[in-house]
Amino acid sequence: MPFSYRKSKMLRRSRVMRGSWRVWKPRVVFWIGAIAIGLVSVAFAWAADEAQMLFKSATSSGAYSFLLPLLLTPAGFILCTWLAMTFFPNAQGSGIPQAIAARHLRDEQSRSALLSLKLAAGKIALTVIGLFSGASIGREGPTVQVGASIMLAAGRFGGMAQGKGLILAGSAAGIAAAFNTPLAGIVFAIEEMSRTYESRANGLVLTAVVLSGLAALGLVGSYTYFGENSLAVATRLDWLMVVLCGVGGGALGASFSHGALTLSRRIRRWAQPAPLKKMLMLAGGCGLAVAVIGIVSGGQTFGTGYDQARSMLEGEMLSPLFFLEKLASTFLSMISGIPGGIFAPSLAVGVGFGGTLGTLFGASVALSAMLGMAGYFAGVVQAPMTAFVIIIEMTGNHEAVIPIMAASMLGYITSRMIAPVPLYHGLSRPFIAQAIRARRGADDRPQTGESSAR
Repeated sequence: MPFSYRKSKMLRRSRVMRGSWRVWKPRVVFWIGAIAIGLVSVAFAWAADEAQMLFKSATSSGAYSFLLPLLLTPAGFILCTWLAMTFFPNAQGSGIPQAIAARHLRDEQSRSALLSLKLAAGKIALTVIGLFSGASIGREGPTVQVGASIMLAAGRFGGMAQGKGLILAGSAAGIAAAFNTPLAGIVFAIEEMSRTYESRANGLVLTAVVLSGLAALGLVGSYTYFGENSLAVATRLDWLMVVLCGVGGGALGASFSHGALTLSRRIRRWAQPAPLKKMLMLAGGCGLAVAVIGIVSGGQTFGTGYDQARSMLEGEMLSPLFFLEKLASTFLSMISGIPGGIFAPSLAVGVGFGGTLGTLFGASVALSAMLGMAGYFAGVVQAPMTAFVIIIEMTGNHEAVIPIMAASMLGYITSRMIAPVPLYHGLSRPFIAQAIRARRGADDRPQTGESSAR
């Protein structure tokens, strides 16, 4: 075989291999990004749980330790707000509005201001600090921003141009890994993040959810967030609770959503022209109020509310006022500007609301708590499919699928009548407006060099 022939054959094979790598590189990087989301979500969950345990042990180990939140909680709120505004801008709040806003932005620079690896690291650290301070926040919303940031960074490295699809995939993978609810992650991406069905993007979503879920499964195993139950609706009183929990939970959720949007707008106007100083004052005041509510409630309103929600889903009734106390703590934590989500606290509020209704009407506390969770959560986020799918997956309950769906739909319909603007989409608008203003300001700056000399 002539040398020239062998050489040309080797060159052709080399080109094929290079072409093959160009094809496979985006896929491999995407898969690695999805797995990374699962691993980071598990680590985030562990850190959040440890922070809550440290706070609980610190505030219950001495004669006057129950007063410690009066110092620790406001100080933690102030620290988180200062760090967020100084070193991690756009890390405040849940993180879901930032991911939604990034999907509406086209230029890479504006998206990077809302979703980046630096922001993801800051989001995790500040949420953990907030939980250590006793804030009524969750880690699930922040995991959406973290997941979207990781996936967008992976897309840049892999040369993938589907920015919107990558954000959608990362957000869904974050929710799926945070709750161990793969179906809810997919439904959340379609219903809440995109508000439409996109076949190409949803292929990315499915792949990301599967891979991140497998990564999380490999570390923590298979589990249901609230354990498993087989509660079922069997009597007329049970069906009455479906209606009451759906309508009442939806109205309560709409009040929370509308109040948060209205007050957020007023706070943005009030904070000018010295936002840092005023937001630190607000954070300290909110932290002090959260501490007082927590002390009055016997420590029940601090943290995510997971333990309290699980207890009521198992039939143990807490204080009838728990849902109001938890709602107030969550509302104050949200408007304070500290990083942290409302998913888990909202589930706890809904469980408390339903459990209180069940006690008043003599119905099953556990069943009413589950229905209240569906109605209230659907009322807050205005995403009924996400609400009932995530609750079914978190409780492992397949006996009450129709009642949970009914409570979610009633909550959604009631909420839409009271608060037409969905919470997360309403909160995303300031981020979009801020990006547009920044872009216009950059375009209006005088050009340097030859063009400016003219």
